[in-house]
Amino acid sequence: MTRPNAPSLTTRRRRPTDAALYALIYLCAAFSVAILAIILVYVIVKGIHVVTPSFLTSVTSVLNGTVGIAGNIVNTVMIILLTMLIATPIGVGAAIYLNEYAKPGRLVTVIEFTTETLSGIPSIIFGLFGMMFFGQTLGMGYSLLTGALTLILMVLPLITRNTQEALKTVPDSYRQGAIGLGAGKWHTIRTILLPSSMPGIITGVILAIGRIVGESAALLFTAGSAKILPASLSGLFPKIFQSGGTLTVQLYLSATSEGDFDTAFGIAVVLLALVLAINFGTKKLAARMDVTRKK
Repeated sequence: MTRPNAPSLTTRRRRPTDAALYALIYLCAAFSVAILAIILVYVIVKGIHVVTPSFLTSVTSVLNGTVGIAGNIVNTVMIILLTMLIATPIGVGAAIYLNEYAKPGRLVTVIEFTTETLSGIPSIIFGLFGMMFFGQTLGMGYSLLTGALTLILMVLPLITRNTQEALKTVPDSYRQGAIGLGAGKWHTIRTILLPSSMPGIITGVILAIGRIVGESAALLFTAGSAKILPASLSGLFPKIFQSGGTLTVQLYLSATSEGDFDTAFGIAVVLLALVLAINFGTKKLAARMDVTRKK
């Protein structure tokens, strides 16, 4: 006979150490959420009164007596698009080669070591290299294109490694089944592997965009700090070859050189809203693509 209070396989005995670890885990999670909440509340309280329609749609002008960041918003969006349009295909392509085509060996080890090393280099060194190589050697000067080319070097390891890890999570049975049905290598990658790993790829893209939005040191050396707003849509393309300061660069200048902390906190509110919008948008896109794939 079994004792009435004897533990069984279906009943779990609660130990004091388990309860303490559960409490510690929840405390760490709450601490992380609290940090984000404190930053959001503090920045919003300090800068929300600055964010007005005029602040978002005009540029700073002493003659007109206006303070605005419209030019910086345009510069930020343009440099994000330029960087991601070039970096995403190269990063995803490099990951596909490393994971699906390259044979394990010294070459793959060297490439992976190189990408990991690139991801750890300080951004100020990328800025110095971009200024000397793209700006002076190639004659691009201070421009959005120079800044974008420099940022490509910074985010390529991030996109490549995330895509590579996402491809590794796809079961080998998918590849074997496609080959058994007579599908070619590229057809398998395009129709099975990439859709299956898309959530991981999008995560890498989100992290890359976050690094672009938050970068200031490298862009001060390469893109400059001009905040002129194009007169029309036709002026957007020539602006690629002109100097342009992003929101983070303007925030840095407002807080240090100009001592205008109200404008700095206003820009911080806009940056937080931009990052949150990008995160929510890409998460929704990833979820929709995942649902479509499962159907």
